[in-house]
Amino acid sequence: MRGTRPGRSSSCRDTPAVREPSPPWGAEAAMAEAGRAGGSSAATRRPVPRRAAGRGCAVQVSVIVPVHNSECWLDQCLKSVWDQDFKETMELSVFNDASKDGSAEIIEKWKIKLEDAGVPVIVGSNDSSQPRGVGFAKNQAVIQSSGTYLCFLDSDDVMMPQRVRLQHEAAIQHPNSIIGCQVRREPVDSTERYTRWINNLTEEQLLTQEQGSLAYQILKFQAKDSPRVGGKEVFTSHGPTVIMPTWFCSREWFFHVGKFDEGGKGVPEDLLFFYKHIQMGGEVFRVNHCLLLYRYHPQAATHAVLEGTIWNHRVKFLEDRVLSSWTSFTIWNAGKQGKKLYRSLSPANQKKVTAFCDVDEKKIAKGFYTYEESEERPKPKIPICHFRNATPPFIICVKLDLTGGTFEANLSMLNLQEGVDYYHFN
Repeated sequence: MRGTRPGRSSSCRDTPAVREPSPPWGAEAAMAEAGRAGGSSAATRRPVPRRAAGRGCAVQVSVIVPVHNSECWLDQCLKSVWDQDFKETMELSVFNDASKDGSAEIIEKWKIKLEDAGVPVIVGSNDSSQPRGVGFAKNQAVIQSSGTYLCFLDSDDVMMPQRVRLQHEAAIQHPNSIIGCQVRREPVDSTERYTRWINNLTEEQLLTQEQGSLAYQILKFQAKDSPRVGGKEVFTSHGPTVIMPTWFCSREWFFHVGKFDEGGKGVPEDLLFFYKHIQMGGEVFRVNHCLLLYRYHPQAATHAVLEGTIWNHRVKFLEDRVLSSWTSFTIWNAGKQGKKLYRSLSPANQKKVTAFCDVDEKKIAKGFYTYEESEERPKPKIPICHFRNATPPFIICVKLDLTGGTFEANLSMLNLQEGVDYYHFN
C-alpha cells in the first residue's frame, strides 16, 4: 500500500495524502484538502454507498466515540465519520457519558444521517448526574459495538476521509498491532515538538521510545521555552508512540489486552492500556499519511491527569521493561530530571546507577551527586562525568529537539544502538 510503510522519516507536509494548506488550518479546510487529494471536494462529498450490515453480514469496522460535553466539536467529528470513503461495512458506536450540553441532540441528528447512508449507529449513555470517565465510556462503546476492527475517535477530533480505509488495510496485515497514523494539530502552532515527534518516529523508534513516553501535554504556567496556546505556556511531553486518538486495532486483540482502566478522572487509561499491549507482545504500526485533525484545547480530558501519576507509571514500566535486565547503567543528565529519575528508582535499581553524565562543565566539576534523602550511611555518592567518558547503557533524560541538534549530534558520535545501548526517558 503506497505511503504506509512505517520508518520513513516523513512529516505531514511530505505525504501525498493531504496537501499543505495555508494557516489557519481548521477542520473544514482540512476536509476540503483531503477531499481534493481524493479527487472530490469535501464540501460536496456524499458518503460512499455501503452494504448494510444485516443478518449474516459482519460489520468490518466500528468507529468508537466516547462523548462528554462535546457540543463544540461533535458536529465536525461525526461529519468526518459520514465522509469516510471506506466501502465495506462500518458502524458508529457512541457512548454519551453524562453530558449536560447539547451533545445528545447532535448525536441524534447524525444518527439519522448516517443510517440513511447505510451506516448503523449504536448509542449508549450514562444518564446519572456524574460521568464515569473516559476509560469507562470507551469500554462501553466497544462492548455495545460489533465490528471486527475498532477505530477510536475522540469527540473533539476530525478524521480525514481515507482514515478507516487505510488503517483497515494495515490492520489486516498486522493483527496484533495498534495501528496509528500521522496527524495535524489544531491550533497549528500548538505542541510543535510533540507533533514532530508523533509524525517522524522511525519503525524501530515506535517500539523503543515508548519507554520514555509521558502520554499527555500538561498545562504549565511560565514554563521556559515552551509553545503557547490560548495565552498560556504549554509543557510538551511525549506519549504512546502512536497516540490514542489515532488507534485502530482488531476487536480480538483489544479484548486480549483487556479493556481500559475505569478509574475515572485522573487515570491515564490510554498509557496503561498501551503498556499492557507492549507487555503482552503487541506491536506498533503507523500509516504514514495524515489521517486525523488532532485538536489541542484546555478542556481536553488529558489535562485532568496529574504529572506525578504519569511519572510513577513511567518509572515502573522502565524498571520492569528495561532495568530488570541491566546490571548497571548511566543516567544521561546530571540536572533536575536525571536526579529526579534516580530518586524515583527502587533501591535495587539505584544501586545499578554507576554515574551521571553531562556536557555542563559546572555539573561535571562537582565530581559527584550525593543522595541526601537516603537513609543509608554513608549516603550514596554517584560520580558525574562527561558523556564521552561515560559507560553505556544509558537512560537519557534530555529533551529532544531543544538544543539545535547539539545533543542529537553528541549522541550520534557514540555510534550506539537505541533499544540496546540506550533508551529515552525525556
